Amino acid sequence: MQTKQTTGLPTAANDYVTIVQQACNKVTGFLQLYKEMERCVTITGKSRSTLTNYSRQLAHLALHYNCFPLDLDAEQVMDYLYLIKSRGTTSATFFKFTVYGLRYACRMKGLEYKQFSLPEIEKENKLPAVLNGMEVKALLKACKLLKHRLIIGLCYGCGLRCSEVRNVQIADADLQRGMLHVRQGKGSKDRCIPLGKMLCRGIAQYISAVHPRKYLFEGNDGQGMSQRGTQWVVGEAVKRAGIRKEVHTHTLRHSYATHLLEQGVNILVIKELLGHAHIETTMVYLHIAKPSTQNVFSPLDTLYKQG
Repeated sequence: MQTKQTTGLPTAANDYVTIVQQACNKVTGFLQLYKEMERCVTITGKSRSTLTNYSRQLAHLALHYNCFPLDLDAEQVMDYLYLIKSRGTTSATFFKFTVYGLRYACRMKGLEYKQFSLPEIEKENKLPAVLNGMEVKALLKACKLLKHRLIIGLCYGCGLRCSEVRNVQIADADLQRGMLHVRQGKGSKDRCIPLGKMLCRGIAQYISAVHPRKYLFEGNDGQGMSQRGTQWVVGEAVKRAGIRKEVHTHTLRHSYATHLLEQGVNILVIKELLGHAHIETTMVYLHIAKPSTQNVFSPLDTLYKQG
């Protein structure tokens, strides 16, 4: 439990439920704001993580001043953002979602967010890290439990997002056809992905041994596995494998797309497998994939062959 409420800034013991519930209990109007954000996120088809990230940062801000966030003035908001920036232990993501959360709340309420003098957040032009084949094998070998190997196997072998692998249901895996039905991914879109023989065998073995009821990977409450639990599985495997790269669950998705591209799969097919809305999002992997040296030729030679 959090023991200090003087700043409202995050501590290692904080989690999403705790900080948002604190703000709902202590700050007048925050509970209503949260309910309105939840409704708006649901109606517009945004992911649940959007609600999580925005409401958590607004809760920190509300507790810092013990005041409804949209009642603050520009000086108070700027002082808070300066405090976040000046703390070396606070991540850039924390700062970014504070700004985005305020913008979202203002738009939802029909307010002009420029009143808070919010800074522009420049999009990072940074290529994602990817694993090579040996590193993926090392991750899988480092897992002591079949459950953990399957989680990593689905993130890499099917390019699933963290939220998607957590919510895979037994009925979604058609082992006879070798297909996985991903339901309500980002943007509330369904898609189907080839499982492959290894994952089909692993899932069949796991179901036979564990007997999950609804979700393939169940949490303590019988629902899908938690985000923190899924991230822990990957983090522990990375440590045991001795991989020095910064690896998260999404790194496995990046590796999936990059390796498919390197093995000759059309980028338009990869776009559909990943569930991307725009080809521009998928095209980042063109900058990561190792270029193929097969069938490289000079266009000058083919130009004169045409005659």
